[in-house]
Amino acid sequence: MNELQERIEQLKKSLDFEGNKKRTEEIKKKLEDESVWQNWEEGNKLSKELSSIEKELEDIDMLDLYVGENDPETLEKEIKKLEFKTYLSGKNDKNDAVFSIHAGQGGTEAMDWTGMLLRMYLMYAEKKGWKTSKIHEIQGDEAGVKTVTLEILGDYAYGFLKKEAGTHRLVRQSPFNADSLRQTSFALVEVIPIIEETEDIEIKNEDLEWEFYRSGGKGGQNVNKVSTAVRVKHKPSGLIVECQEERFQGKNREKALKILKSKLYQIEEEKSLEKEKKLKGEYKTPGWGNQIRNYVLHPYKLVKDLRTNIESTNPEGVLSGNLDDFIEAGVKL
Repeated sequence: MNELQERIEQLKKSLDFEGNKKRTEEIKKKLEDESVWQNWEEGNKLSKELSSIEKELEDIDMLDLYVGENDPETLEKEIKKLEFKTYLSGKNDKNDAVFSIHAGQGGTEAMDWTGMLLRMYLMYAEKKGWKTSKIHEIQGDEAGVKTVTLEILGDYAYGFLKKEAGTHRLVRQSPFNADSLRQTSFALVEVIPIIEETEDIEIKNEDLEWEFYRSGGKGGQNVNKVSTAVRVKHKPSGLIVECQEERFQGKNREKALKILKSKLYQIEEEKSLEKEKKLKGEYKTPGWGNQIRNYVLHPYKLVKDLRTNIESTNPEGVLSGNLDDFIEAGVKL
């Protein structure tokens, strides 16, 4: 029990327990000031931060309760959960995420595979208690999805999902031909943090090219009769962002611009990281050959992560959102 108590004290230091207690008092005082709520987004942001910190403080307080109840088994389990959070200390790990999946080589097979991955990640997000919404989606010609972009809202969403970025490879008997031939399909996952404050990223109006069109998705008559969906191109970088989630054009413009800023911020961060990796001799050119995980359904059943060597002989379970072992190992890389 002494060893567990030592780990609790170390956790309190690593997660800045005392500092977070002071921060909650600061936020509460700010929220009592009515002027804060004149800017609803600022008030909402502070409320969200307060809720997140209070949840973490509550989890740490519960450890002391388990100590008092002399329940070492439960205590060990809860300590491990919180110790994992110490790996999520990156600059944007606590942020929400923009999560995209794109069909790669394999035609209809790849589009079906993209649809399977979409279902898998939606089920994982549901298990985590995160909120998800589709920002943009193009359905496959015969089956599945060509490309889809999700907004995922939840504590540490980016931190948990960031290592899922890369190429995912599926091997199975094809359900789309009479001979049931073995088929290999690829899909690319991209993950970026949603950056609320991007003072370092300046976007000039003259660098933006806007298009407006009718959304084909849900939302009632308004989205089907009015050009509520938006597409914005950032001319200097060539980046294109589309958004059709909201019922009103102004909201879609606002969301598309926020995602564009986040993407530009991520590009700058990746440039710095790649430069650092080149200096260390660790750099690899991105490409379809650099898949991160294989999902084999035939002739045997195996999901294997090629970076961590984590395996599962239950691909059906993995594809139903049971990703904890893979994601936790990826975060610890």
